Amino acid sequence: MDIRKAILIFAGTLFVALGVLGIFLPLMPTTVFLLMAAYCYSRSSERFHSWLLNNRWLGGYIRNYRSGGGMSVRQKASTLSLLWASMGFSIWIISAKLWVSLLLAAIALGVTIHILWIKTYRPEIAEATPEPAPAGEIS
Repeated sequence: MDIRKAILIFAGTLFVALGVLGIFLPLMPTTVFLLMAAYCYSRSSERFHSWLLNNRWLGGYIRNYRSGGGMSVRQKASTLSLLWASMGFSIWIISAKLWVSLLLAAIALGVTIHILWIKTYRPEIAEATPEPAPAGEIS
């Protein structure tokens, strides 16, 4: 294995780890890190790339992004729940500093608005949409 592939595999693995952390830490992005991991793996290891895209828990983030599908309602709900729980806990811990509490609340509000603006992926609608007939054919 050459050094370039080894570096890309290492970077891809690091990005996967950061993406997994992003699932649990509200202000860390998940999809961005998983997309970077997919890029690194696509340039270095077909086995790792295939594993990532077909992974039960992580592959959906990448597939939905690539297809323009957005986030599922479940992903949005869990993201926002974890966001507000962690921000609420942080605000409670540092309750002596009003300006920090207001800053954290403003950040949480901004992230919430961003999450709500992301297109909502609805698999039942995507599956129910008929494929357009090729030009010249009557269905």
